[in-house]
Amino acid sequence: MPESSRLATEIAALLRRERSVGRLTQQQLADRAGTSQSAVARVERGGRVPSLDLVERLFAALGRQLAVTAEPLDSHLDAEMDALAGRSTTDRIDELGLDRLLDRLGDLPHLLTGSTAALLQGAPVPVDAVEIAVRWCDSARFTAWLTAAYGQRWNARWGEFGGLYLEPEEPGEHLWMTRYGEIRAQMCDEFPAAIEVRHGKRSYRVVPLVAVELTDPRAAALLRRHRQRAVDRRTPDVDPAGRTGR
Repeated sequence: MPESSRLATEIAALLRRERSVGRLTQQQLADRAGTSQSAVARVERGGRVPSLDLVERLFAALGRQLAVTAEPLDSHLDAEMDALAGRSTTDRIDELGLDRLLDRLGDLPHLLTGSTAALLQGAPVPVDAVEIAVRWCDSARFTAWLTAAYGQRWNARWGEFGGLYLEPEEPGEHLWMTRYGEIRAQMCDEFPAAIEVRHGKRSYRVVPLVAVELTDPRAAALLRRHRQRAVDRRTPDVDPAGRTGR
């Protein structure tokens, strides 16, 4: 997928998700942002990368802002995914510190989602933080847990943790550093349907891969790349003379 198409697709998915969370129609969002409903629809279709001015106005109208991050080049990402494919899920769970963090969450209602859910379902995707879904009605309990865990929230402006209010309702990415490791939250009104997967002696409630792809642009891009590379490996190369080979 060309870089511009990938970026447009991720912006489209993120805007659709945030508009849905805000319970706004395309027309209502357009009115808030001072643009047209057709402009909102074009961005949400993801055909091409929209102007930065329009993207910023749309997300600002939702009380959100985009955070710019740098990611490894695709060749580096491919090499990392190849390395992860050769490792056991159990080893990766241990390395992430997943069980320790989940034990500390106690009775806070949550589901595992994003790349963490993908990992537990066998996908060799990188995971840089434990990713959970938390309901808005449990936001106060989650904030209390973050406070007890000496949490610091990711500050995109400064490029470091700290300097922001912990509460998920406050502006900023839902990413925190705690004494038990990094945790990223996907806030929702109600939990999506979940499945149970088991590794070793422990069961985990996770969002199915198909739902992860619909709700998490970061994980969706990794899963698409993983599938496409699997297809490419099964497809033999054909040279201009029609000979097949590898």
